Amino acid sequence: MKWQNAIRDFQLFLKIERGLSQNTIDSYTRDLEKLILYLEDHKVIYSPTTIDEDTVQQFIYDVAKKVNPRSQARIISGLRSFFDYLIFEDYRTTNPTDLIEAPKIGRKLPDTLSEDEINELISSIDLSHPQGERNRTILETMYSCGLRVSELITLKISDLFFDEGFIRVIGKGNKQRFVPIHYNAQKYISSYIKDIRVHLTPQKGFEDTVFLNRRGKGLTRQMIFIILKDLAIKIELTKKISPHTLRHSFATHLLKNGADLRAIQQMLGHESITTTEVYVHLDKSYLKEIVETFHPRK
Repeated sequence: MKWQNAIRDFQLFLKIERGLSQNTIDSYTRDLEKLILYLEDHKVIYSPTTIDEDTVQQFIYDVAKKVNPRSQARIISGLRSFFDYLIFEDYRTTNPTDLIEAPKIGRKLPDTLSEDEINELISSIDLSHPQGERNRTILETMYSCGLRVSELITLKISDLFFDEGFIRVIGKGNKQRFVPIHYNAQKYISSYIKDIRVHLTPQKGFEDTVFLNRRGKGLTRQMIFIILKDLAIKIELTKKISPHTLRHSFATHLLKNGADLRAIQQMLGHESITTTEVYVHLDKSYLKEIVETFHPRK
């Protein structure tokens, strides 16, 4: 079995059987390609079915010198999934990563912005600029709904159910969820579509996409990063932010203001409540206030 054939079959398995996102599949593929490059550099000839534990372990040690523990853990996880797949398909009987221990990594708390910082960021948008209204609508939508950047750039006009107060979001693994949208964000989206987007000619395939660039195509992830980065520089924000920062801020502010953790889990599209629980660790003062307010022995 050749590596490229095995990787191609593995990609199909991840997409069809496990329903993983293209970003996750690409990440697994890059890590496998690093392993192939390692074998070529060391002039070692192994196929996916014959590579042994010692070789894989030596590769991990080699990688460990170049990346942080979190990346090491991700690579080990990806390789383990690949070899588990080969076992599942009866190409192998053992997994060469079974005895390789992933590095211990602490839970990384997400960066967040305060409500004042969110307001300052949005207020700094130059509305006289041709893309000003669109950019304000983008930030309002991300913060209002806690969207991932991939969910924002693929949002469709047909996904907007404003009469019911919801939008339909296609999340990781092509999973669909309905997220409530604040009336302010509804107002900005409606205004953008009616007054700005109407003057653009959507390219083929983007007729239903909400947010378009000047050429009538959908925005890229990189473009959203650039918009935020430029605004952060403009207001002299010292925090390192990304589109995900707005999503984290959305969840943190809801929790702080009394929202139920299960409701936040549904809105974010987290498969496990454990993923959502990271926000509980962000604000200890909120937890203290809960006990003081609601405990019967107060």
